[in-house]
Amino acid sequence: QVQLVESGGGLVQAGESLRLSCVVSVKIGSIDRMGWYRQVPGKQRDLVATITRDGDTNYADSVKGRFAISRDNPENTVYLQMNSLKPEDTAVYYCKAIWRDTRLLTYQYWGQGTQVTVSS
Repeated sequence: QVQLVESGGGLVQAGESLRLSCVVSVKIGSIDRMGWYRQVPGKQRDLVATITRDGDTNYADSVKGRFAISRDNPENTVYLQMNSLKPEDTAVYYCKAIWRDTRLLTYQYWGQGTQVTVSS
């Protein structure tokens, strides 16, 4: 039943910025960890950034200092601010929600992705 809807992708030139949004159908304040991942054709899906319920963040080395993940709990939305974009950032970006219930069962939900294309 949990749904994640990404938006904000597009075609930009190197050096420009984009902000991705992920709207979640449940209260994100109850989700243990939200994350952004990206995938290019023929490659595995890789971590970009995560944020925990407590606000701790983690970034891939390739985006550290350029990207920032944040939350707006009242709006049930997670953002990925992407600055100084590079052609190698081109990928489909996916939003992910992870949490564990009282039975210690882990739940993972993915959005459908939003395309980011960065031209030289």
